[in-house]
This record gives sequence, C-alpha cells and structure tokens, in this order.
Amino acid sequence: MADATIDSAVFEELKETAGADFVRELVETFLNEAPGMLAELRRALAAGDADRFRRVAHSLKSNSNTFGASALAALAKKLELGGFAVAREGSSEPLSALSAEYDRVAKALTELRRA
Repeated sequence: MADATIDSAVFEELKETAGADFVRELVETFLNEAPGMLAELRRALAAGDADRFRRVAHSLKSNSNTFGASALAALAKKLELGGFAVAREGSSEPLSALSAEYDRVAKALTELRRA
C-alpha cells in the first residue's frame, strides 16, 4: 500500500495462514460490521454506557489489527483505554478521526479483496 493504510506484510501473512478465500470472507464481514460498530460507539457514548463503549472499541481494535490496519487499531485502542474522556475531547473529534480512518481502511481492503 502506497499510503500504508494496511500493513501489507500482515495482510499477506494472514492470506498465507488462513487462505485467500477465507480472508476475502473476513474482509467482507469486517466491511459489513464495522460501520455498525462505529455507530454503536456513538450510541454508547450518548447513552453513557461505558462498558459497551469499551467493548465495541476493543472489538474494532482487534479486528483492525487482524488486517494490519494499524492506524485504525491505534485510534480504537485509544478509545478503549481512555473511554468517554477521550471520546469527548474536541467535540467528538476522536470518533470523527476513527470514522475517517475506517473509510481509508475500507477503501484499501476493498481493493485488496479484489486482488
């Protein structure tokens, strides 16, 4: 990847370990589920549900690491560990940054899925 959105070594290792067909399925599942996770983070924040917020951030972090989406994983980890305090700084700027990075990851994974 020219912009290093996805760590190509991690992605290639995943393909070698799990098989290209299975990785395509994983990518498809991630692309289908991640937007809901981003929305769930916002709902949990609005509802004041810290446990749900941390669980969703943790899941997004773990799923991102699977594909080598390190920047997305790091943003999710910051939310997981920092909770509401981090999410509320800068008028939800961290959640906006997370969404923007997800968009970059989704585009990169869509291209990789076709390869």
